[in-house]
Amino acid sequence: MREIFAGMPWWVKWVAVPVIALVVFGGLIVTVVGIVVTLLFKLLVFVALVGGLIYVVRKFMSSSSSRSDW
Repeated sequence: MREIFAGMPWWVKWVAVPVIALVVFGGLIVTVVGIVVTLLFKLLVFVALVGGLIYVVRKFMSSSSSRSDW
């Protein structure tokens, strides 16, 4: 592979080849990035909901345990 690119101008190696790769694999790259962003967003929502649930349960447990009229 090195021998093939050795005689090529710099713009072929650093401009044309990456552009061709983006054209060919662009849809795949966008799909993978979209999946990763979606999973990260869902993970963030999950962590926020679990954290909120833990906060509410602790708040409820501390307020109910302070009452001794049971």
